[in-house]
Amino acid sequence: MSEGTKEPFLDLSNGEPPAPDELDSKVQRAQEQLLQLKRQQEAIERQKRDLEELSRKQDELEKGRAEMIEKLSRSMVVIERQTYESEKRVEQLKSSATAFTQHLRTLERINPKTWANGDLNRELSKALSAVDDARGEYSKSITKINAESEGEVLEPMGNSDFADYPADEGSFVTWFKRGLAFTLPLIIFGLIALAILFIAHAAFAR
Repeated sequence: MSEGTKEPFLDLSNGEPPAPDELDSKVQRAQEQLLQLKRQQEAIERQKRDLEELSRKQDELEKGRAEMIEKLSRSMVVIERQTYESEKRVEQLKSSATAFTQHLRTLERINPKTWANGDLNRELSKALSAVDDARGEYSKSITKINAESEGEVLEPMGNSDFADYPADEGSFVTWFKRGLAFTLPLIIFGLIALAILFIAHAAFAR
């Protein structure tokens, strides 16, 4: 309450009792003072509640801010790592897709019907080499792609008629086996022809 509106409290210490009008006036002023004090008390309590609510919100802000800074910082590290792994896997898949496309085109261009008889052995060797290259690329991709997946992305190779061939395409033993496999019928045919010629020559000699 301001100094201008401040009223002195009732002073009833005077020996003489106040007149009725004066008593009524003092009682009324006392009631007004009590009402003002009550209003001041309510205003103070309201201000106290506001300050307590403000303090609570500030505490909530600091705790929430600290919590979310920590969570977001950790999440960003995880997201960056996952993004790197995802980009790496995408590049790996793209690389495998490019390699598969090249091998697929090479294999689709193979047409034994267009090979000349004289080039049969050479064309067969080239074609088998292309098949083995594709098989090697596929096997390598299976290991990388399926290993980083929850399920089986690429179908396993399974059993193959060429499973016993060595992995090294430049191996002498590999090429020797292949050459022998393709030339053996020609060798047998040549031996039979020589035998026939020898028998015929012997018959004419008699």
